[in-house]
Formats: sequence, structure tokens, C-alpha cells
Amino acid sequence: MKFKRKIVPKLKIKPNFITKKRLKEDEINFDKLRSYRLDRVKKELEKNNLEACMLFDPVNIRYALDTVNMSIYNMHNLTRYCFVPVNGPVILYEYFNCEGLSKHLNLIDEIRPSITWDYFSNGDQAGAQLEKWINEVKDLSNSYFKSKKIAIDVLNGPAVTALSNAGIEVLDAKLILEQARVIKSTEELKCMKAAIEVAEIGVTKMRNELKAGMTEDELWSILHKTNIEHGGEWIECRILSSGQRTNPWMQESSNKIIQRGEIVSFDTDMVGPYGYCADISRAFVEGNKFNNEQKKLYQMAVEHINHNSRLIKNGISFKEFTEKSWKLPDEYYGNRYSCMVHGIGLCDEWPMIRYPTDGGERSGSFEMNMTITIESYIGKVRGKEGVKLEQQYLVGKNGLELMSQHPLEDI
Repeated sequence: MKFKRKIVPKLKIKPNFITKKRLKEDEINFDKLRSYRLDRVKKELEKNNLEACMLFDPVNIRYALDTVNMSIYNMHNLTRYCFVPVNGPVILYEYFNCEGLSKHLNLIDEIRPSITWDYFSNGDQAGAQLEKWINEVKDLSNSYFKSKKIAIDVLNGPAVTALSNAGIEVLDAKLILEQARVIKSTEELKCMKAAIEVAEIGVTKMRNELKAGMTEDELWSILHKTNIEHGGEWIECRILSSGQRTNPWMQESSNKIIQRGEIVSFDTDMVGPYGYCADISRAFVEGNKFNNEQKKLYQMAVEHINHNSRLIKNGISFKEFTEKSWKLPDEYYGNRYSCMVHGIGLCDEWPMIRYPTDGGERSGSFEMNMTITIESYIGKVRGKEGVKLEQQYLVGKNGLELMSQHPLEDI
């Protein structure tokens, strides 16, 4: 079989990219973006007969209020949160001395200092601080959720117990926020396209600069640098590997030196400009000369994604999709990826459609203006190398619309 590789021209980053970014920001109506998202949260609360939620997850706070402060830090410290009632004031409880950071956001009615009760922040005063927080929640309940039921996304055990003892029932806000986030507005799609564009600048640089002798970490750092210098925020994972480390999948970037002719596979998982995620996967070969086995793996991954992408359209059920999805050959099935499809927005989102033997997704269907990624990992069990590919799509009126434009290798 003859193999012709499509020549991908080196991408030149023009000095006026920042100017372009500002022009794009002029095209985004941030008031509409924020109002749409907060309204989605409130409607989901009403749909579930709830009067209020309290959000600690920085991604959920970003979705509801578009306010950001030390997101990664606050993913593992309960030091910043917000209160969103269906009827009543939206209150941001801000980290120490940071109240001024969100004063420009007109959907936030009030900003208060956060009450923290974790051991790191308070040591032997944690119990007394927890009592203060409970009293604050009780005051909110007396005015804004008299049902004594509140949805909360992240909370530690002592706080759940204390709220229960105070007669307040805690429900999981994850369902509320995941369902709110699933349908994207026009303004959200503009933000997502901007994030994908930045990711693809980084991916193109990685392809151009890949060479034997560099480490996986060196190659991976190119995407991080590109993201930060173009207004991006963080990268969720660090999944990049080369050669025999590509099989099995999910090995993290290391100081391994990339050798001549090795496959390099990676997953961007990049939270870029405006907090939206660009989630695509690519596989390159150092030197751009695929051997026969590498060609076979790559072609299977492309066939996998293309088959599944043709199935998805507005209204098709997750169950029907799962039943008709591409069948991974037995010798590859043990190394399958964790899902075939997942939603995407500010980060990976609902739905997550697994392989049939892993439970699949039993209810729900694809809807207009969902944004999703289709995943493929092809690597034989006990094989030498593997290929990871992933494309990002919008569910349009007549099927899927490809959002990720970085070209696949032409085999």
C-alpha cells in the first residue's frame, strides 16, 4: 500500500493575534452570555422543585456567574462559593480580601467574605467556623429556600452532617448544573471556537517542533505556553506519551526521550480563553513516516470516529447510538477508551456514553446545540503502540458540525 502524507504547512503566528483576540471579544455579547447561563441554572432548579443552590466547584461558579479567582486552588479548598436562589439575591462569597475582583459583574447582587471551616484554613477553630457557616445558611433558608432543601455541588462530610442536624436537606447540584450546561448559546459557541483556535495553534506548533531527542514534557509544554500566552487558563490533564508508552493509554507526560519513528499521541484537555474547553486528540509520528502497523492503527481510529460521527443527529437516542456504534475488534477491546462520546463546554460535561459492556448511557438523546467530542483509542492488547484521536462537534440541524479544524494525517 502506498502512503501519501498530506503536507501541513507550518503555522506562522502573526504579531497581531492579540488584536484579533480583542476584535473577537467585541463580537461576544458577554451580557447575553452571562444572563443565558444564570437563567439556565435557575430553570433547572425550578424543574427539580428546588428554590436555591450553593456552588463551590469553580467551574460551576464560572458557569453561573462568570467570576474567576484562583480556580485550581479552589478546586481543593472550600474557600469560595456562591448562593443562587430562584427568587432572591445572587450572593458571591469571596476569598479573603478579594471582593473587588467581581464588582464589574452585574448579575451578582452582593459580595460577602466567605466563611471557611476547613482544617487547613482554620486548624482547631474549624468547628467554630463551621457553626458560623451553618448559621449563615440557616439565615438564607429563612428568606430564600423555606423548603429547607438546597442543592450543593461540593461539600465535606462535617458540613453535610451539620446541615442535616440543622434540619436542612442537601441534594446534589451536579445534576442541576450538568443539565443547565448541556445546550450552548450562540455566545458560548463563539467562546468555544476561540478556545479551539488557540488549542490548534498549540497543536500545530507541537507537530512542527516534534523531533527525536526531545522529551515528552518538552513537547507537552508547547501547548501549555500557547494557551497561557493567548489568554487561556489551565489544562485538565497531562496525557501525552510516545512509543511503547502509548499502549496502554492514559499514561502521563514524562521525561522520556522521544525516539525516531515513534508515535506520539496526546489529548489537549485545554481550558482556554473565556474558560471554555478545547478537547481534541492527535497522533503524530516522529519524522512523519508511518510504518505499516502505525498506518493500520491510525486508519482504524479515523474509521472509528467517522462511523460514529455519521450516526449522531438531533433526536437520536443514546441507546440507539450505542447499539449502532462502531464495533471495536476483540483484540483491541480490552484497551478501549473510557467512553465513545462525551459532552464538552467549560470542561468535560454530560453526557458520557460508554461502551455497552461498561454500562452505556441508558436514557437521553442528542439535541440541537449540544457540543460533544467523539473519542477513539486504538491499541492492541499487549501491542507495541497506540493511536488516540478525538474530534469536537456541534450537534446541528442536519447532523454534526465539526468544530476542530486541525487536519488529521492523510493516510
